Amino acid sequence: MSTVRRTVPACCNSRALALNPKILFFDEPTSALDPELTGEVLKVIKSLADLDITMVIVTHEMAFAKNISDRIIFMDKGVVAMEGTPEEVFSSDHVRMKEFLGKFNQA
Repeated sequence: MSTVRRTVPACCNSRALALNPKILFFDEPTSALDPELTGEVLKVIKSLADLDITMVIVTHEMAFAKNISDRIIFMDKGVVAMEGTPEEVFSSDHVRMKEFLGKFNQA
């Protein structure tokens, strides 16, 4: 008999996970952290994604969001401006999205 062990890094809030929530919510989990801590927090969130735990993450870490997301919602001034798969959102011609990503000067 084979046993699959799933571990979550210790720095994750174990009380939240102990309740087996259907969804975890993160509001800017890396804001105001130094680069080393930011990387550690992103590793924890990635490990949760690898366990197929559903999460809603508000973040400005766009490369990270692109890599781990199934869906992305881009909000501008409190309104949903763009929504779709990472591929749809990041390759969009949506002007505000391009500005936000810093791609408006690229050809």
